[in-house]
Amino acid sequence: MAGEVKTITVVGAGTMGHGIAELAAIAGFKVYLADINIDILNNALQRIRWSLEKLAEKGRIRESVETVMSRITPIVSVRDGEYSEDLAKALSESDFMIEAIPEKLELKQQLFAFADKHAKETAILASNTSSLPITEIAAATSRPEKVVGMHFFNPPVLMPLVEVVKGEKTSEETVAATVDLAKKMGKQTVVVKKDVPGFIVNRILGRLMESACLLVERGGYTVVQVDATAKYLLGLPMGVFELADYSGIDVFYYVFEAMSRRGFRSAKCSIFEEKFKAGEYGVKAGKGIYSYPAPNKYVKPNIPREEAKVDPLLLMALPINEAAWLLREDVATREDIDKAVKLGLGWPKGVFEYADEFGLDRVVEALERIKRDFGVDHAEPDPLLKKMVEEGRIGRKAGKGFYEYGEVEEKKMETLLVRVEKPIAWIVLNRPDKLNAISPKMIMELSQALDELEERSDVRAVILTGAGRAFSAGADVTAFAQVTPIDILRFSRKFQELTLKIQFYTKPVIVAIKGYALGGGLELAMSGDIRIASEDAMLGQPEINLGFIPGAGGTQRLARLAGPARAKELIMTGDMIPASDAEKMGIVNRVVPPELLEQEASSLALKLAEKPPIALAAAKYAIDFGLESNIWAGLQLEASLFSVLFSTEDVIEGVTAFLEKRKPKFKGR
Repeated sequence: MAGEVKTITVVGAGTMGHGIAELAAIAGFKVYLADINIDILNNALQRIRWSLEKLAEKGRIRESVETVMSRITPIVSVRDGEYSEDLAKALSESDFMIEAIPEKLELKQQLFAFADKHAKETAILASNTSSLPITEIAAATSRPEKVVGMHFFNPPVLMPLVEVVKGEKTSEETVAATVDLAKKMGKQTVVVKKDVPGFIVNRILGRLMESACLLVERGGYTVVQVDATAKYLLGLPMGVFELADYSGIDVFYYVFEAMSRRGFRSAKCSIFEEKFKAGEYGVKAGKGIYSYPAPNKYVKPNIPREEAKVDPLLLMALPINEAAWLLREDVATREDIDKAVKLGLGWPKGVFEYADEFGLDRVVEALERIKRDFGVDHAEPDPLLKKMVEEGRIGRKAGKGFYEYGEVEEKKMETLLVRVEKPIAWIVLNRPDKLNAISPKMIMELSQALDELEERSDVRAVILTGAGRAFSAGADVTAFAQVTPIDILRFSRKFQELTLKIQFYTKPVIVAIKGYALGGGLELAMSGDIRIASEDAMLGQPEINLGFIPGAGGTQRLARLAGPARAKELIMTGDMIPASDAEKMGIVNRVVPPELLEQEASSLALKLAEKPPIALAAAKYAIDFGLESNIWAGLQLEASLFSVLFSTEDVIEGVTAFLEKRKPKFKGR
């Protein structure tokens, strides 16, 4: 198991390999980093050092750069056209090999045959391949049970996901050891239980790219319209064509070519093929679908929001269909498939969550339209989707789909989405294209939504979160052009009134923080009762960098949560801190993996919704008002509220249920 792994050999020091070696060294393993010549290795070591220095500046590593670097030993892997004795020796000392050489099956098989001959009998041999079958790679060895896929995402140091892929003969022990090792390297994992081309992420991404091409080549839409739809209506981090340029059209071309040779059916995409043949690979070439100032100089393409004119379901139908196939064929679990697209592709929602929101009946209709209008036979709706539609499990609007839901009500406002899933309600900041920047309109709508929900006896707890990739990156500075100091004073006062309303709300308010919670976003979050942050969240009060200070309670609430000294440091430096540090300071209550954020918030809200509503409000008031007074006044307030509660029906119900050894049913009376 990974607990016994002490030494790792990484073969291939290129884009992926040097990052994997860096991760292993940070995790405390002795690392041999191998490549075909010393120049490649020296360049890799320079890039690792640069990366470590950046991580050190941000406080992301616990040891010095030199300590981490000392664990990495460069090895020239090829001499005179043959694998070297140095590589053989490194493998003989290693407990785990991770291969990260070019995506050519013959090269990988040659390496694995050599590793099989020289590595320890107990050593696991892993491939970082993104598309080639593990079974075919393992065939070159005498230990297929110890060969596994360990697919990192680029850049490995920053991307949180690793796909662990079983070949036909990979043992469960090997899978478990690889999952454990990935976790020790700070990664989250999904297990691909069957060795299908493209695994999870590339199969679903392949369908998204296929859909984008179909919409341009056969649907009459422009590249910009498709990308605008992906970014602004689906909330994806990049447009589909923008992503192809950014990652490299040649990379995707080779991956999908390898998948297609092994049975992955997809419509031909002339756009990508023409760009590939012309050497216009995207950012790396200075030109791809879009043009860039120079090779390797990325500048965001001009993709206006108003160009989002495509039905987003036409982009997502094929990916949803592919995900349904993966689930039905038991390639991966529902949870792992959704986790894979969130962490591997940066999607704000899982593919099944998108499906449930669209409605599976609409998904099936869209697939039939694609099959009919675009001539794509493999767009036939998966039997699982058809079965679910027949059974009425069509998603949120039915209360059940790939996930289970209660009765759902939705109200869309200009800047918010309010969703009631009795007995809880969600208020979603809904300006994802602006990272949910807080405007005067949003403040007004938030206040209105809170008032409406407070009057509802069927809503017992409220969750406040953000759409897309952030909770809120702060106030919308574009809304303050040509304003006077008195205008800003009024804005600050109204914002403070909102945060006070949240703080002294008569129902629990849970804040679910993902991505950025900066400036006004953090001030808004701090007014809630309980804050849950995803592991990727970054928090801060950066107003000082723009010449001003927090104006919606940041100087007061941050000092109360983290203490005056910490508050001064954060406010006066304007630095951002990761969620893990915020948890240690008491700014957030807990930190969870990104894919579990909504589930964790929902579970907590449902738990609170079972408690007596009057007692919850009393507890909030006793704590919050008590903090604003001296201990004598606070104790008197506590005693008064304590005594008042004994006049409620809920106390009688609570005591009775306790004596009867049953679960109480509180009514807020």
